[in-house]
Amino acid sequence: MKFRILFLFLLILSCKQKTTTTDSILDYLPKDAAVILKINNLSSFKSELKNSEFFSKTNKTNLFKKIAKKVDGINFLNPTARCAVGFYELGKENFEFLYVSDNNPNFFNIEKARDKVIETLTYENREVKKYILEDNILFVFELDDKIVASSSQMLLENFIRIGKNKKVPNKLRKLYDTADNSKSASIIVNLKKGGGLLSTTLKNNNSKTVDAFADWISIDFNTDSNKTSFNGIAIANDSIKNFINLFKGTVPVAEGVSNVSPKNADAILSFSFNNYETFANNQKKYLDRAQKIDTLFNTIEEVGVIYLNKEKAIVLNSFGAANLTEAINLQSIGSSSYQAIEIFALNNKDFISSAFNPLIKGFESNFYILLEDTFIFATKKETLQSIIANSKSGTTFNKTEVYNSAKSSLANESSLLFISNQKGIQNFLELDFSSDLFIDVKKIDFKNYTFAAQIVADVNFYHLNVLASKTKKEIKTNAVGPLFTVELDTDLATNPQFVKNHRTNKQEVVVQDKDNFLYLISSDGKVLWKKELNGKVQGQIHQVDIYKNGRLQLAFCTNNQFLILDRNGEEVAPFNKTFEGGNLNSLAVFDYDNNKNYRFLVTQGKKIFMYNNKGDIVDGFTYKEAENAIVKAPKHFRINKKDYLLFKLEDNTLKIRHRAGQDRIKVSNKIDFSNNEIFLYKNKFSLTDKKGILHQIDTNGKLVTTNFNLNHDHGMYATSKTLVLMNDNILSIKGKKVELELGVYTAPKIFYIYDKIYVSVTDIQNQKIYLYDSQAKPISNFPVYGSSLIDMVDIDGDKKLELVAKDQENSIIVYKIN
Repeated sequence: MKFRILFLFLLILSCKQKTTTTDSILDYLPKDAAVILKINNLSSFKSELKNSEFFSKTNKTNLFKKIAKKVDGINFLNPTARCAVGFYELGKENFEFLYVSDNNPNFFNIEKARDKVIETLTYENREVKKYILEDNILFVFELDDKIVASSSQMLLENFIRIGKNKKVPNKLRKLYDTADNSKSASIIVNLKKGGGLLSTTLKNNNSKTVDAFADWISIDFNTDSNKTSFNGIAIANDSIKNFINLFKGTVPVAEGVSNVSPKNADAILSFSFNNYETFANNQKKYLDRAQKIDTLFNTIEEVGVIYLNKEKAIVLNSFGAANLTEAINLQSIGSSSYQAIEIFALNNKDFISSAFNPLIKGFESNFYILLEDTFIFATKKETLQSIIANSKSGTTFNKTEVYNSAKSSLANESSLLFISNQKGIQNFLELDFSSDLFIDVKKIDFKNYTFAAQIVADVNFYHLNVLASKTKKEIKTNAVGPLFTVELDTDLATNPQFVKNHRTNKQEVVVQDKDNFLYLISSDGKVLWKKELNGKVQGQIHQVDIYKNGRLQLAFCTNNQFLILDRNGEEVAPFNKTFEGGNLNSLAVFDYDNNKNYRFLVTQGKKIFMYNNKGDIVDGFTYKEAENAIVKAPKHFRINKKDYLLFKLEDNTLKIRHRAGQDRIKVSNKIDFSNNEIFLYKNKFSLTDKKGILHQIDTNGKLVTTNFNLNHDHGMYATSKTLVLMNDNILSIKGKKVELELGVYTAPKIFYIYDKIYVSVTDIQNQKIYLYDSQAKPISNFPVYGSSLIDMVDIDGDKKLELVAKDQENSIIVYKIN
C-alpha cells in the first residue's frame, strides 16, 4: 500500500498546470501546508504538463477535473520569476491554495478571461483585490515586493493578520532550499498534514497509511512527451512510527526477484537490506513488540513479491539457504514434483506474514519451492508451477521491455523497488483505492506504459524516485520513430531548426509561434524558455560566439529589429537595434577567416548596415546603399582565398562585391530571380530564374545558362558537387529523377552528415517528409509524417540522426533515425 500512494501523488500533481535570496518566498507561506509546489519557471512547467502524454491521459479523470477546477485561477497569473503555491486543509477534505511570487507590472494575464469582475475589499486597513475571472475567484494582496493570491478569502485574511511565517521548520527550509532549481518545479509534501488530501480516494479512509509512511517528501518534477518522473528525498523522524524507517541503517541491495518472476507477471515488488538483524530491530520498533528476534532469517537480504494474474508469490533471497531450508521442511506436510522441482506443502499459513509484517500482510504461505538460494512461497500450487516453467525456459521478468524501461531510469540498488505494467497498476487501484478512482483510471489506455517507484536508504534520509514512462520498445535497425512532440501555445510562424547547447553539446530546437513568442526546446522535449518578440523572425536564426569563449548566442532579424539573445533568452547588449520603417530581410552573418570576427549584415530596402562583434558599424565596408532594394539576405562565398559577397536586387540585378564593399565581378545580365538561394556549385555562383533556367557565373564574370524547363515555383539546392531540383512532383538529384506522388512540395534541402549526403523534401499538402541519399535512393522507412521543411542533425552524439519538422499547426515533432 505504501508505495502505491506515490503514484496517487503523481496523479494528483498532474492536475495543474537553488537561488539564494535575501528573503525567501517560503517565509510568505503560512505554516502547516499539506503540499508546497515550488515553481522555478511557470511557463516551462505548464508546457511540460501540456506536452506530457501521461498527463494528457490523466486529465480525463474526475479527480483531475475536481482539482483543476480548484486551481484554475493560477492560469491567469504571469510571474516573471520563481513562485510557490501552498495547499491547506480548511475544513474536512476541503483544500485551498495560497500563491506567492515576486511582484511585477504584468502579474495578471486577465485579457483572455471572457468574463471578469474586479472588486476592492478592505481587511484590517489593508487593501485586498477580489478577481472574479470566469468561474474562478482569486483574492490578491501585495506585501513588500511580493504578491500573494489565494482561492480562499479566509486563508488570505489569516495571512494578513498573522504576517510572514517566522518559524519555518528547519527540515522544510532545507528541503525547499535544496530542491533542484534547474527543474521547472519541485513538490514538497508534509505527509502528516497531507492525509486528508488523499482520504477521499482511498478505501476505508486509509489516510493513516499515508501519515505513517514518512514525515516529508521533496521531489523534483521532470517530464517530457514519453516519461514523467519525480526524483527527490524523503525524511522520517526516528521517534515517530514511519514505514521507511524499517530500512534505517541498512545498505540497499540489487534486487533479484525479477530473475525468478515470470515474463507475464503484472508487477514485482522488492524490499532489500544488507543486514537482516538491523532490519529486524527496526521492524520490532515499528510494530512495538517485545519478542526476541528470530535468527532463522539472518541470511535473508531481499523480500520480494511477484504479482501474477491477481495471485501473489513471496520471494526470499538468501546468501545461505541451509538453516532456513531445514526449518521450513519441518513444517512440510507433503510434496510433489513439477519439471524436476519439488513443491512442498506447508502447515503454517502465516509463516511469511508473521515474519515480515508490515512488508507482507495477509498472505497464506501454503506452498514453497527452492531455486538455488531463493525461496518462493505461494498460496496456490499453480502459481509456483508457472514460476518454475518460466524459470526453466528463461522467460523471466528481467528480460521484459517493462522491466528494462524502468531500470534504465533508476539506481541499481534499492531498499524498495516496485515495477508494474498497466494491469498491475489497475489491480492495486482496485484493491486499495475508491471505486470511483479505479473506474476512472481503468478507462485510460496505459497499455504501453511502465510504472515504477524506488526508495534508496542513505544516512538520515532516503532517495525517492517515481516514474511513469512509455515502455521502450526494442528498436530495429533503420527504424524511424518519433522522439517527442511539443505543442506550442498557438500555431507555428517559423519552421523549427536545431541549435547547439554549448553546455551539453546537444542540439536543441528553436521555433516561433504566431503570437511572436520564440521558444527554446531541449533535446528531450522540454520548453526551456519562451520570449515574446515584437515581430516574426525573418529567415534563419544563426548561432554565433561573439565573446570567443565557447558560449553561443542566437542572432536574427525580425521585421524591424536586429537581435542577439544569450543562452537564457536574454538580449545581449548592444545587439537590440531597432530600424524605423521595418521591412528587414533575414540576417546575414559572415565569418571571413573562421576566427569569430563576425560581420552582421542587416539589409533594409536599399540600405546595408554591417556590424562587428561589438555592435559597431564597420566603417571600412563602403557598400552602404545599393542601387535598388535588396531581396533576401546577402550571401558570402570564399574561392581561392578571395571573398565574394552577393546581393540580389529588386530590379533583377546581381551584385558581386569585395569584402570591403567594392565591385569584384560585374554581372551585366538581368536575372528574373526565382525564390531560391544562391549556391556555390562546381566553383560557380549558381542560381535559377523563374523560367527554370540555371545561371552560373565563374570568378571571371563569365555567365553560362542551362535551361531545365522548370516551373516558376520550382525548388533548388546545391553543394559544391551536388545539384538538387524539385519541379512539380519530380525530384532530381545529380540528374537522377524520382517521381513522387502528386502534391505541393517545399524546396529540397541537402544535409552532409558523417560523410553522407541526405536530400529532403516535404509534401506539405499530404504532410509527408521524404529523405533520399545522393544516388536518389530512398532512406528506409520514409516518408514520415510532417508538414514543413526539416532540419536534421545528430542531437546527442550517438551517430544516429534526428530531424525536426512542423507536426500539427501548433506543434513540432522530432524523429530519430536508428
